[in-house]
Amino acid sequence: MSFRAAAGAEGDAIAAFLRLYLDQAMFPLSNLTHHGMGREGRYRMRFWLREDGGRIVAALGLSAMGMVLPVLPGQRESDLRPLRGMLAGEAVDGIIGPPDWAAPLQSALGLTRASVDHRADEPGFALDLARLILPADPSLTLAPLTDTHRPLALDWRARYREEAMGTPPARSRAIAAGDIDTYIARGSHRLLLRDGTPVAMTGFNAELPEAVQVGGVYTPPAMRGRGYARAAVALHLDQARRTGIARAVLFAASDAAARAYAAIGFRPAGRMAMILFAPGTRIA
Repeated sequence: MSFRAAAGAEGDAIAAFLRLYLDQAMFPLSNLTHHGMGREGRYRMRFWLREDGGRIVAALGLSAMGMVLPVLPGQRESDLRPLRGMLAGEAVDGIIGPPDWAAPLQSALGLTRASVDHRADEPGFALDLARLILPADPSLTLAPLTDTHRPLALDWRARYREEAMGTPPARSRAIAAGDIDTYIARGSHRLLLRDGTPVAMTGFNAELPEAVQVGGVYTPPAMRGRGYARAAVALHLDQARRTGIARAVLFAASDAAARAYAAIGFRPAGRMAMILFAPGTRIA
């Protein structure tokens, strides 16, 4: 059977399927859980499903902001080609998913010749929070990201986008402003303070009752190599653990980041591709 557009009433069934691939599906599952299905609002989701015997076996998610989020176990490029016609005309910002899902999907959607602003294939890591290793430095504390530190956080986020996501400097600050406003509204990010001075930022870019996905970790260049990133992540995860969350996943943008995460207990768990397209990209 080919793919079909999902109905709004199918949210629970889609969520149950996505949970089978929790480490790879945090973005679409978190968006679906917190924002629901539809076209309005940056994070609301639409899905196209493939079934076998009435059971969902693959799902393609598209957020209202144009991010394509595949959960496509066992699907070949030939299986995915019908999606191109179904999504024709849709604006797309990028594709995020495991490389063996993202690459055939990019080809099937006819996006191999699209202008790519950024492409990365990052190692994934996962952690049972019962095994979290906390820093021993009592001078390090966390503070919620609020309007008080918005100018600093905005500068750091713009630099993060340029370094880790390849966002052109001419666009990075405007995009970062929207990011920071979202983080403050959600309460999703924290600043690491050393004796009261901000030295790093961390956050969760996807959250569920049972798991979180770490994202947007940043330490300014002059403060790197001092263990601040790992401390920020560990202390934030400890807060999450105290609320009953049991698992964390993330993707490392560099070897240094991977070493930092390993130092607090994370272990390798697959890979994640991020393909970001130039503004105005549409499926033809």
